Amino acid sequence: MRSRDFLHKDAETQLCEHYTVAGAVCTLSTNCEQLLSAARDNFLPVEVPPLSVDFSLRLWVDNSDRAQPPWPQPYVRGLDHLVFAGFDSGSSMLADLRARRVIGRFSAAMASDTQYWERTIFPMLLSVLAGEVGFVELHAACIARDRGGLVLIGPSRSGKSTLAMALIAAGFRLLSDDRTFCWVKQNKLLAWGMPRPLKLRREAATWFEEFRDREPMEIQNGERVFHYEPDRRFGGEPRSECEPRALVFLERQQSSEFHVTRMRRNDARARIETDLMAEAPEAVQKQAGAIDQLLALPCWRLRYGGQPQAIAEQIVKSFIDNSVCQSPGTT
Repeated sequence: MRSRDFLHKDAETQLCEHYTVAGAVCTLSTNCEQLLSAARDNFLPVEVPPLSVDFSLRLWVDNSDRAQPPWPQPYVRGLDHLVFAGFDSGSSMLADLRARRVIGRFSAAMASDTQYWERTIFPMLLSVLAGEVGFVELHAACIARDRGGLVLIGPSRSGKSTLAMALIAAGFRLLSDDRTFCWVKQNKLLAWGMPRPLKLRREAATWFEEFRDREPMEIQNGERVFHYEPDRRFGGEPRSECEPRALVFLERQQSSEFHVTRMRRNDARARIETDLMAEAPEAVQKQAGAIDQLLALPCWRLRYGGQPQAIAEQIVKSFIDNSVCQSPGTT
C-alpha cells in the first residue's frame, strides 16, 4: 500500500458480495464483515455473481482508527464527475459518477454503527449515485398494498409520515418514509425504499396510541422526533418495492378538510423536478424514462387537514375502493 494512499485504493478488500438496490445490481468489496451485514439489512443479496453491475463499492475499514461516536454532521462536495462525502476527520467516500464506482475509508467504530449506515451513509450514497444509475429520487413517502403503491409527495411538514402511519393501521405496508427511489426495469416502473423507521414529530402523540405519555427521544434536524419501526414483511417475506399506481401531492391545511383534484402533468413535473439533484446531461437522459412513466400515472393534489386516521379512511375510499388510480393521466 502506498504511504500517501489516503482513501486506500490499494488496500485489500477480500470480502465481496452482490446486491440488488432498487432493481439495480451493485457489488461491495470490503475487509469488514460488519459492513456486509449492514448491506444485507438494507439491500437484497444476489446469490450468483452477475456478469455486470450497475455500480460498485470498495470500502476499506481501518481498525487502527480509534474515532468514536457521536458523529459530526456529514458533508458533500462535488467537482464535475467526482463527489466527495466526509463523515468525520478520517472516514470518507469518493464517488466517480462516470465510472459509477465508489471508494471509501472508515473507522472501525463507524463501520460497526449499522444504524448510522441505514439512516445516513447508504441513503447519501444512493442520492449521489441516483442520476447516473437512472434512479429518480422523490421527496416522498410510499405505502403499498399487495404490489400496488401510492406515492405521497410533499415538502417537510406536509404530513407524509403521519399519513403513512395512519395508512399502516388501515392495512398498508410502509415502503419508504421520506425518500422514494423510482426507476424503470424491463419497461416496468418500480418504486423502492430503504428500511428506515418512520419519523414523527411530537404532535403524533395526539393522534397515535403508540406515543401517548411518551417523549420523543431521537433528534432529527435539530428537532426531537419519535421513531417507529413498522413490520415490513408481507406474506412472510420482506418487501421493499412496489408498482406505483398514483402520485398524491400533499398540501396540508389548518382546517379539517379533504379535497382531491386532478393535477396537470406539467405542474406535477415541476413539483418533481424541483427536488431532483442537479445532474450531468447524461444522467438527466437516464432519468427521463422513469420521469415520463411517473407522469403517466394519475396525479392528484390533496388538500387536507384534521385527524390523520380520518384522512387515511378517505384516501382508501378515494384511491383504492373507487379505483381512481387506474384513470389515465391528464395532459
